[in-house]
Amino acid sequence: MQPATSSFLKRTIVTGTVSGISAMLAAALTGKKESHSYSAPINATSHILFGDEAARHSKPSLKYTGTGFLLNHGAALMWSAIYGSLVEPKMSRWFARRPALAPLSPVLSAAAVSAGAYVTDYILIPKRFTPGWEKRVSGKSVAMIFGALAVGMAVSTMLQREAD
Repeated sequence: MQPATSSFLKRTIVTGTVSGISAMLAAALTGKKESHSYSAPINATSHILFGDEAARHSKPSLKYTGTGFLLNHGAALMWSAIYGSLVEPKMSRWFARRPALAPLSPVLSAAAVSAGAYVTDYILIPKRFTPGWEKRVSGKSVAMIFGALAVGMAVSTMLQREAD
């Protein structure tokens, strides 16, 4: 593997993991508040494989919670790859010509990708392939989960830049 490819994969895995965990924490906390279950919204994602039955489960389980977590993590990795390969590099180049605004690049890039994820997940793709969070939490909470995804991407990028 070439160094640039290895570096891209490392950044994608780190950013995807941080943003995925951020989103799952937001899902768990909003689930506890609205459905009285940390695992309910995470279980709901496994409706992709197990149908609407998954969204009715509130208790943690390997079948529903584990599958929901893995599906969400895979999606976070995919969105982080898009963020790291397309959106953030272009925004960074644009912001480089505006030094006072340059620190905003990761934040605005992450917000754009998260908004794109929402549009894709809840408008463009068939309902069977949505995250399913809306089955257990409010629309406001779904927005918070996507916001947490964006925060995870931006924070991860800023921390990785500090380390480089």
